[in-house]
Amino acid sequence: MAMIGTLCRHLDRFRRDSRGAVLVEMTLITPLMLILSAGVFEFGNLIHNKLLMEAGLSDAARFAARCNSQLYTSYPGFTAIDCADIAANIAVFGNAAGSGTPRISDWEKSGVTSNATVTIAAPASCRPAVVNGVTQYRSTTAQVCIVRAAGNYPYTGVGMLSFIGIGPITLTGSHEERLIRF
Repeated sequence: MAMIGTLCRHLDRFRRDSRGAVLVEMTLITPLMLILSAGVFEFGNLIHNKLLMEAGLSDAARFAARCNSQLYTSYPGFTAIDCADIAANIAVFGNAAGSGTPRISDWEKSGVTSNATVTIAAPASCRPAVVNGVTQYRSTTAQVCIVRAAGNYPYTGVGMLSFIGIGPITLTGSHEERLIRF
């Protein structure tokens, strides 16, 4: 009976002693907090790359829509292919020369061996302004010509996605602008 009383006293003293409780709680919570923090960082990085890609495609489509004017095409040897190439440079690098670092690391123009492409549709691709009675584009003509910039980028990230078993995510985007002739 004395042994049981001694055991009860030791257990009671152990139950009331709170030293080390914070260490145990921190040991349980720290891995979860690290995983959640890494996930927030990964998601933020993914969204940032998507926004950079969409901004580049928007800039490229705006340039290509205006590139077919006489201002550009009056130069000897300048063709619509040049417009598409310059627009792709603007999408990827942010400048017409195609120099410097790309907006997103490892993002390159189409035609280059890489994991991402940017293509500019033919400037003369025209569409009906009204389809099945629905006005698609406000226009005084029956046809509206559209320039389209499209791109994709396989996001590999910093590894958090592969840690939970999700493979690379392909970010895709496009932007359309009406062809402007002046």
